[in-house]
Amino acid sequence: MKYINIKHPEQVASFAQAVTMGLGRDRGLFFPETIPPLSDLATLLRMSFVERSVEILTHFVDDAFEQKTLEKIVSRAFNFSVNVTPVETHVFALELFHGPSLAFKDFGARFLAECLSHLSSGPTTILTATSGDTGAAVAHAFFDQPEIRVVILYPEGRISQFQEKLFCTLGKNIETFAVRSDFDACQAIVKQAFEDQTIRQSIQLNSANSINIGRLLAQVCYYFEAVAQLPSHESIVVSIPSGNFGNLTAGLIARAMGLPIQKFIAATNANDTVPRYFDNNIWAPNPTKATLTNAMDIAEPNNFPRIEWLFKDSPKTLRSVIQPHAVSDVQTRESVSALYEINYIAEPHTALAYGALKNYLRDDEIGLFLGTAHPVKFNEIIEAEIDEAVPVPPGFESLMEQPLLSQVIEPDFELIKGRLLGSQNATLR
Repeated sequence: MKYINIKHPEQVASFAQAVTMGLGRDRGLFFPETIPPLSDLATLLRMSFVERSVEILTHFVDDAFEQKTLEKIVSRAFNFSVNVTPVETHVFALELFHGPSLAFKDFGARFLAECLSHLSSGPTTILTATSGDTGAAVAHAFFDQPEIRVVILYPEGRISQFQEKLFCTLGKNIETFAVRSDFDACQAIVKQAFEDQTIRQSIQLNSANSINIGRLLAQVCYYFEAVAQLPSHESIVVSIPSGNFGNLTAGLIARAMGLPIQKFIAATNANDTVPRYFDNNIWAPNPTKATLTNAMDIAEPNNFPRIEWLFKDSPKTLRSVIQPHAVSDVQTRESVSALYEINYIAEPHTALAYGALKNYLRDDEIGLFLGTAHPVKFNEIIEAEIDEAVPVPPGFESLMEQPLLSQVIEPDFELIKGRLLGSQNATLR
């Protein structure tokens, strides 16, 4: 399997090169040259989650790992459950929040960490931006790993307290910076760092955002697990809370491999660049708006170029497979309450996906909405709606008492560059 830099298709990389580089030339994203079709889907769906995931990922890692090594990587990365929970007739929640950071990002971050532990040579700096959940998943996946330094940028005051505590209290090899701006500014700094020759020549730099193709490939696996657990494999509609559009990209890869998903609903919040693009064919990001679904507060979704690349030979199919839908904060709150009334507690991102699904699902279809984070990560919002305390998962009871270790910084690339290169001249509060 080869990987193409979709901005410069003449740049071709192996799996190992694409994963260790993170980005291609001119900040280009890597994408598989071809999507391998799976011949015996019925047999695949009868396998265990780990066994099936090894089989799927074998098609993408080429000769980067021996089979036993890949089995070890997957079994260590995916060592927690994936649950499909019935919510109402023909509607199911795919719960992806049972990992160590209580969010779906655990799948990609832990798989990437395991891959890099085998592929990296010498000290490596992981630089990533987060709008809420990626930071915790990356921090926990790489925490205390030898020769791995993790630098995480996040928008100050725009993530929940629980989210912030999950990754800003670890210390050791995890450095966190609260940037006085929005997520798009954080992401722009990360991209600029990958283009800076001084940085690239001084440190071995990589990213654990969904710009790294290793993250996306890991996420493909849980779509197969979801279908395996559903009572029927026909007329499946999947609703995804969409910010950076990595989750949707992974689902589309799974579909291209042969997974029987009829349609995806790309549910966004007020940051509705993609829904507007589908309406008028004009790509016009607005300034990022802060919403209840903060992990989706992204005006320029990084992964959408990958989606267009996947459908480059059939652009009409793209618009028949994806249904974008923008959901307001008011509608999100209503969905939190509606789910609670049928005995299901969901955080805002999950509730947003449910609300969008209900807007389109027909009686003859099976609906699946993605539960991307544990409700406790947004307990303040949920408790205000349902007037009930959200239970804290075992092992997280004392988290909120831990001191924050973050440093606040202006959205200035030179300041971050100084920190990456070890300079003490960057003035922080």
